[in-house]
Amino acid sequence: VVDEILKLNEDPNVQGLALDLPEGIFSSKVLNTVKPEKDVDGLSDVNLGCLIRGDVFGCLVSPTACAVMEVLENLDGKKVLLVGASGALGASLQCLLHRRGAMTMSCHWKSPRLQNKLQQADVVVAGSPKPEDIPVDWIKPGTVVVNCCRDFHSEKHYGQQSSHPVEHDVCSLAIAMRMQNMVKSLERWIQSQQYRKWDIRCLKLQPLSPVPSDIEISRAQSPKAVDVLAKEIGLLTDEIEIYGQTKAKVRLSLLERLKDQPDGKYVLVAGITPTPLGEGKSTVTIGLVQALTAHLNINSFACLRQPSQGPTFGVKGGAAGGGYAQVIPMEEFNLHLTGDIHAITAANNLLAAAIDARILHENTQSDKALYNRLVPLVNGVRGFSTIQLARLRRLGINKTDPSTLTEEEISKFVRLDIDPSTITWQRVVDTNDRFLRKITIGQADTEKGFVRQAQFDIAVASEIMAILALTSGLADMKERLGKMVVANDKKGQPVTAEDLGVTGALAVLMKDAIKPTLMQTLEGTPVFVHAGPFANIAHGNSSVLADKIALKLVGEKGFVVTEAGFGADIGMEKFFNIKCRSSGLVPSVVVLVATVRALKMHGGGPNVTAGAPLKKEYTEENLQLVADGCCNLQKQIQIAQLFGVPVVVALNVFKTDSPAEVDLVCEIAKRSGAFDAVPCNHWSAGGRGAVKLAQAVEKAASQKSSFKYLYNLELPIVEKIRIIAQKVYGAQDIELSPAAQSQVDRYSRQGFGNLPICMAKTHLSLSHQPERKGVPTGFILPISDVRASIGAGFIYPLVGTMSTMPGLPTRPCFYDIDLDPATEQVKGLF
Repeated sequence: VVDEILKLNEDPNVQGLALDLPEGIFSSKVLNTVKPEKDVDGLSDVNLGCLIRGDVFGCLVSPTACAVMEVLENLDGKKVLLVGASGALGASLQCLLHRRGAMTMSCHWKSPRLQNKLQQADVVVAGSPKPEDIPVDWIKPGTVVVNCCRDFHSEKHYGQQSSHPVEHDVCSLAIAMRMQNMVKSLERWIQSQQYRKWDIRCLKLQPLSPVPSDIEISRAQSPKAVDVLAKEIGLLTDEIEIYGQTKAKVRLSLLERLKDQPDGKYVLVAGITPTPLGEGKSTVTIGLVQALTAHLNINSFACLRQPSQGPTFGVKGGAAGGGYAQVIPMEEFNLHLTGDIHAITAANNLLAAAIDARILHENTQSDKALYNRLVPLVNGVRGFSTIQLARLRRLGINKTDPSTLTEEEISKFVRLDIDPSTITWQRVVDTNDRFLRKITIGQADTEKGFVRQAQFDIAVASEIMAILALTSGLADMKERLGKMVVANDKKGQPVTAEDLGVTGALAVLMKDAIKPTLMQTLEGTPVFVHAGPFANIAHGNSSVLADKIALKLVGEKGFVVTEAGFGADIGMEKFFNIKCRSSGLVPSVVVLVATVRALKMHGGGPNVTAGAPLKKEYTEENLQLVADGCCNLQKQIQIAQLFGVPVVVALNVFKTDSPAEVDLVCEIAKRSGAFDAVPCNHWSAGGRGAVKLAQAVEKAASQKSSFKYLYNLELPIVEKIRIIAQKVYGAQDIELSPAAQSQVDRYSRQGFGNLPICMAKTHLSLSHQPERKGVPTGFILPISDVRASIGAGFIYPLVGTMSTMPGLPTRPCFYDIDLDPATEQVKGLF
């Protein structure tokens, strides 16, 4: 019985649960197994507790007890005897009777004082059948008897003689009251499905000076339990899957529940062209939502990418923000999280293994042998799997019986004829490992001489990561996974994951990764962490799903703040032209992040060496250098204006910045078309240091949007590349290598010409030359190759030489990372 109740508790289609069980099974254990909100009998300890506490509207009350109260009137000062009414029913009756001013007594039928109590009672409530040896005349004439069971006495009814007790049988009424509880339970469920106003308790910050390390700050704060945070922002219990104390996956069913809820405002944080000095986009993103929610009482959500462990242990460190504007616990944010990248790695490498295995088996087996193994006999019968039937239909073979295929049809079915020289699908690992950039596979004797050159990419460069970031749901993800082109056959036709029969398996590996992960900032405001494609070799934005869920949760007046990787020329351009096309969402504001010292580098400041002290140009006032470097800021503002979105410049202030330098940057930004420009010190002060930025963003978001895409998808591939190169990067023109032109021609023939463009280009310059800072002009942008991520839904040209596998520096971050075996605390992350 308990097992069955537990199943019904979790069934979303069951909103009320009534128990009609034999008396021997009606135990406290069984009663308390029913979820309180589904307990229409009102007998669980939680419902009883609410009743006793006086919260009648917050609980479900026993229908039998309600029926008794319905038939009794004028109880004030009267003596009511509860006989044979014990347990939950007795407790409910006593509580309700006391509230109506009655004096209650209780006993069981075998009590030696029963006759005396019956003589005193004005009202007798019988909770169980009266034994036959108890005479009815023990009850004084005129006493009101309320019968809660079917068989109060064995004698016939007395008619209407006034000397006999006045009896009320409430069993039928109790059934009606139970139905009323059913309706009440359903009404509550319907109400729970509506959008809920946030009731968030923000965490207090006590910033220290000097500012401690990121991990010290993170560890000094006590985060809320994630289920508490989820409830505060209107998530239902069955919409979260908890991972430990501070992380939870959020189920996509929320989008259906809140489909009629208007979206909030959509804010993108981008930056100037990156320098080794850093701009702090993640820090601004976190500081802004802390300011909005913790200090201005406006609902807001940050949506961030999951960091790759390659850079975490390599040179960059973590990506949880910094100082007093970060996601906590930062070590959980930066390490593993909820395993999404591991799921992508497993799915990616399963597909890679399937490609090479298929080539090997086709090279070493006849058509008949392949067919017998691909469609094996099971209990003497051959049968196609669902994905094999789909392949047959794509081949124009409309047959479902394996025994009816002709030899020609069998050959078409079993042979993909993959051309090994065209394989574009690589294996991945989430570690910076330069020695995997070029490898040879298949050298064991068991691979029968099938040797080829291959490579590993960093896991976040996988097309599956891009699909995760752009998908709209499970069905869409499965379709996109099936469309991934991994190679061409020997006739030049694309070979997909669907052709290899692996689509369903990939979807199974990704079924949990598709759900965004809920975390929190230092001030207890909500954050979604989901997907993490790089912005130089992929589109560099967190997931569409996280944004869509957050936009529903914040409400119409709330804000969702997400971040695009690297500079506005790369991450922001792809956000608009790829992510917004895919999602259909319209951005409200761009926050463009800059720092005085990064602008100085763009103005001609000296190179910076990691670990070496900064040169005086970066620590002393130099207005000319700042003014010269603002050309990059002006260019990025102009790029945002190409899309018709208002720009607010956020200037991250450092203690070495002079007031004059800060004022100069803000003045130039406003003169260049920014809606506003605001100095920020959230790194040292938390959300309080970004309040003015939040107010500026709120004002900018109230402007009428005139958002537009940069190019029409129907334009030829080369023309779309040229528009990005000239209008965004400032190039004079583009130059395609013969290999790149050949690929463009092939993709156009294959029907992929109408996809958006995802440029794979260095993030360190507006041009293809990393050393060229500021705003380079007059250059020809070289396109060395063109590839396609058909599942993700974009063409990506390679500008110059782009590595998809980072390497470790001489002194990686892992030298400083350690674990305290006594406390299990991580040390050295930053």
